[in-house]
Amino acid sequence: MMGLLRMGYSIVSYLLVPLVVGNLLWRSLKAPDYRHRIGERFGFGPARTGNTTIWLHAVSVGEVQAAYPLVQALLQHFPNHDLVMTTVTPTGADRVESLFGGKVDHCYVPYDTPGAVRRFFQRVNPCVAVVLETELWPNLYRECGRRQVPLVLASARISPRSVDRYRWAKKLVGDALSHGVVIAAQSQEDADRFLSLGAAPERTWVTGNIKFDIELDETQQTLGRALRQQQLAGRPTWIAASTHEGEEQIVLAAHLKVMSHHPQAALIIVPRHPERFERVAQQIRATRLSFARRSLYEELQADDAIYLADTLGELIGLYAAAQVAFVAGSLVPIGGHSLLEPAAVGTAMLAGPHNHNAQYIADQLVVAGGLQIVTDGDELAERVIALLSDSEQRSVLVRNAATCLNENRGAVERLLALLEPLIEGPA
Repeated sequence: MMGLLRMGYSIVSYLLVPLVVGNLLWRSLKAPDYRHRIGERFGFGPARTGNTTIWLHAVSVGEVQAAYPLVQALLQHFPNHDLVMTTVTPTGADRVESLFGGKVDHCYVPYDTPGAVRRFFQRVNPCVAVVLETELWPNLYRECGRRQVPLVLASARISPRSVDRYRWAKKLVGDALSHGVVIAAQSQEDADRFLSLGAAPERTWVTGNIKFDIELDETQQTLGRALRQQQLAGRPTWIAASTHEGEEQIVLAAHLKVMSHHPQAALIIVPRHPERFERVAQQIRATRLSFARRSLYEELQADDAIYLADTLGELIGLYAAAQVAFVAGSLVPIGGHSLLEPAAVGTAMLAGPHNHNAQYIADQLVVAGGLQIVTDGDELAERVIALLSDSEQRSVLVRNAATCLNENRGAVERLLALLEPLIEGPA
């Protein structure tokens, strides 16, 4: 029965390949990097030679950034091993290069078809696989088991919604988790959900979330503070970070209300996806507010109300330039983005109600008094106005968020304790 399930899944995977490639090519019309190195997504590429390889997978920019302390720890503890990092998106690939340069090799993760997965393993030949958060791929996991490659789900999380979605294929998911997979869960609740899907109790641990071990690029923060001193001095400033379709209009309307109380207020808006940069610029023009574009090296003038940060890899510095941060992807049902970056920078935080991508972190910050949740554009404007008016209120949010972050550190150390015997000896 299980063999038939796997075969059916593999057949469906092959049938979906033309649709997935078509989507890549469609996205490449606006973001050409999507059509580069497509062969890697089918497992093709030069074979690796030399040192034993540790393979680490992070989906995109946020996961790559979160993996920074883990990568640094792996490079330090296992200097005789090569580190290969895979992503799904080109923006994730760019972030690997900007953060680690030549210390880490990058390639795209293969599609979950038997052929692509086999070719990938033949090329990379890892001694251990580390997959961040939740990526459940039956063929890839089975290939790890077949080749006796230990597989660790690091900072593993799974939401109640995802559990319900996986239950229709519980046997297939349970089979994927049965191939010696080690679960290093973010919380006990996450561990219990994995156990309900068939994870082995003896290989399920609670190690915490490595995102709390965040280490920020001081250079980026210095650039952000310089931006504030040179172009935003004396101006109340807030940032809307990683905005999605439907959020920019809400944010722009909120900024008009903010300006009615703070006429000199500036908004830094950072769209999540580069293919939408021009579309957001058009939306700003429709407001008739003057703005500057970072990609054009335009400096923010005194009469510019908005700074469009249409670049990549600079979010940490932009947080440092603002007094209040709205972390987007949360007023629309995307699931939110990293709340720990502004917490680490020291910027007072707001978010919408949709934070299911990192609900545990959001809940921790709310309980600690380090994050305020807004439900709509009107409430967003109201809270931004209040925080820009009250430096003490901002300071309380910043202190509480920093305390929450510090109290939850240590996940990387606990994860290394699980990885060390898998990397240096028999599993």
